[in-house]
Amino acid sequence: MFGSAPRGAGAYARVGVETGVYAASPHQLIVMLYDGAIAMINDGMREMAAGNVAAKGRALSRAIAIVSDGLRVSLDKSVGGELAHTLDALYAYIVEQLVYANRQNDSAKLSEASRILSELRSAWRAIDTQAAPPVPTEAAVASTA
Repeated sequence: MFGSAPRGAGAYARVGVETGVYAASPHQLIVMLYDGAIAMINDGMREMAAGNVAAKGRALSRAIAIVSDGLRVSLDKSVGGELAHTLDALYAYIVEQLVYANRQNDSAKLSEASRILSELRSAWRAIDTQAAPPVPTEAAVASTA
């Protein structure tokens, strides 16, 4: 009558993600893409180890889509210059590793792709904290008054 609890929980999770996407800055959206790709690679590794071929394929297909249709498409090579071109080549390499890993059940390739994405994510987050001006605290505002 009311549907299953897992389906309901999934709906709440989707709403939470959608709300996060709407509230996120462009910089935060890229972090979310990195998080999603890394999570899907981890899911793919888990399914590969368990021998679940179909689930592994779904997870890695999602990771590939996030890298190809999210991260690569978001690059503006006319503004980003050499860095954007380098990232594009790196994303293409990651996709190649994911495709190979999926076909050959190569967990080392998945680990490499995850490591690269994790390093890029860390660098991206560091840029965000450097670019953001400090938010004044109540104590700082009170001391200047």
